[in-house]
Amino acid sequence: MNNTAAEMMLSPYRVLDLTDERGLLCGKILGDLGANVVQVEPPGGSPARQVGPFYGDDPAPDKSLYWWAYCANKRGITLNLEHPDGRSLLERIVASADFVIESFDPGYLDGLGLGYSRLSEINPSVVMVSITAFGQDGPYAGYPASDITGMALGGFMHLTGDPDRAPLRPSFPHFYLHGSAAGAAGAMLAHTYRALTGEGQHVDVSCQQAVARTLAHAPQIWDIEGAVLQRMGVYRQTSGENRVRINWPCADGYVNYMLQGGGVAPSTRALFQWMEEDGFDVTELQAIEWETMGYGRITPEVMDLVVGPMAEFFERHTREELTRESVTRRILLFPVATPSDLRQHPQLEARGYYTPLEHPELGTTIDYPGAFIKGGDGSRLAALRRRAPLLGEHNVEIYGGELDLSAAEIEALRRVGVI
Repeated sequence: MNNTAAEMMLSPYRVLDLTDERGLLCGKILGDLGANVVQVEPPGGSPARQVGPFYGDDPAPDKSLYWWAYCANKRGITLNLEHPDGRSLLERIVASADFVIESFDPGYLDGLGLGYSRLSEINPSVVMVSITAFGQDGPYAGYPASDITGMALGGFMHLTGDPDRAPLRPSFPHFYLHGSAAGAAGAMLAHTYRALTGEGQHVDVSCQQAVARTLAHAPQIWDIEGAVLQRMGVYRQTSGENRVRINWPCADGYVNYMLQGGGVAPSTRALFQWMEEDGFDVTELQAIEWETMGYGRITPEVMDLVVGPMAEFFERHTREELTRESVTRRILLFPVATPSDLRQHPQLEARGYYTPLEHPELGTTIDYPGAFIKGGDGSRLAALRRRAPLLGEHNVEIYGGELDLSAAEIEALRRVGVI
């Protein structure tokens, strides 16, 4: 890679990442921005290493694709926090850390004498980010939460699925990813405060609250109309009983198109014009006064009138045909991309999104999804620089090179299960 951490916005800062699979993304985001992130695992390895799928279908600890995805751009050490010598080592590392991220149950680190009150005594400027299901306080703070529990209690599942069936969650776990991303944002806010005052802070992240922030216009509809939005499958409830269809099957996949009026009426009329050229009778559809129908004004009766012919029209065409013509005709339609589409997407290729990372332990190079931002001048504000660490890969580098422990001391710590 051409980009080094020294060229990036968080390059001066060190992150100590104590999280398990519930918080790894937070440190990954900071690492992508150039921070020096050290992932801390128990000597037997993080439980995240057991999360599949696995490279080559080999369930070895160093071949978890989950671990690869969320621990790239990190160095890794092993450390037993429940051993007194392990806690002493952590305190020594914290002294030079700018951020500490953890996802233990509330009170766990305090019970070990490693809570924020203790760490801030060692390093008053440290920012500590705690990522838990429900936060550090409140009646639910001590409750465990799986992904389905969290997505349900965050309100997301109520809006997901078909109206005549039970609520659904996304197939890939998202609950702790939302909390982790919120943790990275909170870390930057606390960092801004530290830059102004020199003081660290404790950032308390509730994944439930993070998910509750993702519910689109549902909270606003409740505040404005006192209405609870319902899950609608391929439709979106816009106001009261009004709804519009969004997702449509086409000849080779799906497209998204949301029927709208008001300022978007020209897009609607352009679609009907294309349908007419395709042999559809759209006289009744064009007679509707779309220009007077703002958001939330399309009634079920109008929607029922247009769904049949629109569905038939979309099914006649491929995604590529619909996309190309929609751009030409200025119709607000877009294709639903599959994972294979994304892997070959010309926009992502043009921006150099996919990044090859060497895996010398496997004798190969793997393409990874790359940086999530670029500079306006095309410069890299974020980048992938290293693959995820092997178990204990940087023990000698950090304990020996940075804490000045001798080889004999490191070996003694290993033998007694401290590292």
